[in-house]
Amino acid sequence: MEYRFSIQGLADFAPGWSFPKPEGMSVAGDLTFERLVFSLGMAEAVSYWKAVCSPVFSVHCGELDTEQILWWKKLYFMGLGEFFYVNGISADIMSFMDIAPDGSFTCSAEAQRNEPEGCLVPIGGGKDSALTLETLVSSGMKCRCYAINKRCSISATVEAAGLPESALITAQRRFDRSLVELNKQGFLNGHTPFSAIVAFSAEITAYLHGLKYIVLSNESSANESTVIGQDVNHQYSKSFEFERDFHSYEEKYLRTGEYYFSFLRPLAEFQIAKMFASHRKYLPVFRSCNLGSKVSPDIWCGECPKCLFVNIILSPFLSRSELTGIFGRDMLDDENMEEYFDELIGQSEHKPFECVGSIDEADLSVSLAVQRMEKNGEELPRLYGKYRSSGLYRPEGLSQRESELCGSFNEENLLPKDFRRILTREMERLL
Repeated sequence: MEYRFSIQGLADFAPGWSFPKPEGMSVAGDLTFERLVFSLGMAEAVSYWKAVCSPVFSVHCGELDTEQILWWKKLYFMGLGEFFYVNGISADIMSFMDIAPDGSFTCSAEAQRNEPEGCLVPIGGGKDSALTLETLVSSGMKCRCYAINKRCSISATVEAAGLPESALITAQRRFDRSLVELNKQGFLNGHTPFSAIVAFSAEITAYLHGLKYIVLSNESSANESTVIGQDVNHQYSKSFEFERDFHSYEEKYLRTGEYYFSFLRPLAEFQIAKMFASHRKYLPVFRSCNLGSKVSPDIWCGECPKCLFVNIILSPFLSRSELTGIFGRDMLDDENMEEYFDELIGQSEHKPFECVGSIDEADLSVSLAVQRMEKNGEELPRLYGKYRSSGLYRPEGLSQRESELCGSFNEENLLPKDFRRILTREMERLL
């Protein structure tokens, strides 16, 4: 399927998607499917709208009531918080743009489908989705996996979980590269709420394959603002606020019978890292570097703040040689990483604009790793030596801090009771 977006007098865009569906299945005249496709288009449009930040967004198809318009404006505004901040744009949620609909669906009806069942687990290749998949499969849950534009690490994660290749459903997303040409000419560029695209495209995939639960792997740390003291969150579309909003939107406007939630929402990144490190079969295959995902096969670039954060959060649980084996270099001993390091441990006005955990978690991870290395008589790497000598290292009460964090369970979540029981049991087993 193809979308049409236009910036009048400047550019036309035609991004596209392709979704596999069961043989013989038809979605012609299916109103629910049309609503799903329309909603994905609204999520896609933000990438093109931001080039000029047009004050009016005209919508010539679909259904949009007043409440929906407010819902989409909130997603655009909050999801573009980093974009506005980095580009120095002062914006107000009510007046930054108007959404003007004039379309409607015609000649369609609600399709009659069987009650959905089973899980769809979006896989990005990183540690979080690997932990979700491993835990659910081990518990006996029936799982299919979902990917956008399959990468090697995604296939390897599915294989490591013991699932056949047929368990992976891959949608193909085609980005209109003419937007890149506009950016080269000086038109605005920046971060968009990509996880909203994951959410709506996963809804389509689950609908086509009769799956009930869309099981994300977003953690409680994603709720923390990226800019200290401001409501600017790089991970807004991974936050519980968006999860709750999306859940309500699905129930009221899409009505597929599917249930969207994050399995890891009760946990912090530190807990996830400790649990993940115990599943060593994933260590050689997991990847979550945005720069490295743009090459084939996907790699850890070893030079970005995301790579550094994953290195730090795993450092209490893995040796330096193991970390160097994973990332291909010893980032903790690299002076070029000092600025990112300072941002991650809260010695800057903002965290890196990446999907990273909280400042407290990074600080705790560094402290625990320093404590372990010193106990073993190991030489501290450059970044940890700087941390040790700066006065930030506080060994007092470290064990208690770790114990309290590992035992925490954020009650702001949407886990169904069966999934809550599975997660609680896994926490008790590993922690």
